[in-house]
Amino acid sequence: MSKIISVIMTAIMFLFPSLNVSKISVDKTKWNTDYAYVYCHGLSGWGSYDFQYRFMPYWGMFGGDMIKNLNKRGFKCYAASVDPEGSAWDRACELYAQLAGTKVDYGKEHSERCGHDRFGKDFSKKRLIPDWSAENKINLLGHSFGGVTVRLLAELMANGSEEEKAVTDSKELSELFTGGKADWIYSITTLAAPSNGTTAYGFGDPDVEVKNHDSAVYDMYIDNAMKINEKISTQNCTYYFAIACSSTIKNADGTYTADNELTESLFRSSANEMGSLTGVTPNGYVVDESWLENDGLVNTISAKAPTSAPFKDLDKSNITAGIWNVAETYKGDHMAFNGDLMSPNNIRPFFADWMNMINCI
Repeated sequence: MSKIISVIMTAIMFLFPSLNVSKISVDKTKWNTDYAYVYCHGLSGWGSYDFQYRFMPYWGMFGGDMIKNLNKRGFKCYAASVDPEGSAWDRACELYAQLAGTKVDYGKEHSERCGHDRFGKDFSKKRLIPDWSAENKINLLGHSFGGVTVRLLAELMANGSEEEKAVTDSKELSELFTGGKADWIYSITTLAAPSNGTTAYGFGDPDVEVKNHDSAVYDMYIDNAMKINEKISTQNCTYYFAIACSSTIKNADGTYTADNELTESLFRSSANEMGSLTGVTPNGYVVDESWLENDGLVNTISAKAPTSAPFKDLDKSNITAGIWNVAETYKGDHMAFNGDLMSPNNIRPFFADWMNMINCI
């Protein structure tokens, strides 16, 4: 089977020569740091722990394993695997366990309230990265719902969880919930992330039973995303970056429709629906015309800085910690940062430049 995959990838590189990464080059003499980069997938995604990653890498898709190729260029990149449908909380707990090399602990309070097992997989013998501490920091990159996942992980690392502390014996409390580790994370980059929710699933119902709250889709409803934002702070020791995508065209009447040259067929219908959807959420948030531009799954405005956080436009000559640095909107659909599906694009030089920028801070 591996030979078949190799032949397929070779054919793809022949058919799409722009995917060749030989043009990627970095000057490591200018680096001030060389911390690891941990990539976290989005809804319905997968990572290096998952069987399907070896045949279809989430990071790279038909263009081949982006993580492996970037590592050959001198970076330290890893692809995490978290619950493809799970809530931001559950995914953050899973990501922590992979990074710290522990057994997944979803917390006593959370697991009892949401009605699932407290403990999950044990990563003590299959840790994602070799070491993680204040001296060996990491850079987190989250695509789509992975952006919310890494943000919540960072919040728990910094401030822990008062809810978990209140009901858990100190000897049984996960280190994730104790806080005091904000300086273990050097930077966070969100990629086409629904930081403020998305209209792809409508506006949602805030009165759904608590047991149904523990899912990715629920967390992506605008009202629920805003509640998560209220619980997540920014840390003065961390650099924050947001990159939104857009693959729609503004029409004369103010609505947006899919640009078929940028939007995979998979997202065209939702892009058109989102491009005309305005209204008021159950909790009273007004979704106006500023929400119409989108990438087929996430509203462009939502993929910028969280509404509760300070932000500024990214100035690569003056990158500031403790504030969201919002990059220029990337022209592409929701899968652009993965290399897309039916129309593969070479996203590797973008990430090489991006990580090189962070290493030079």
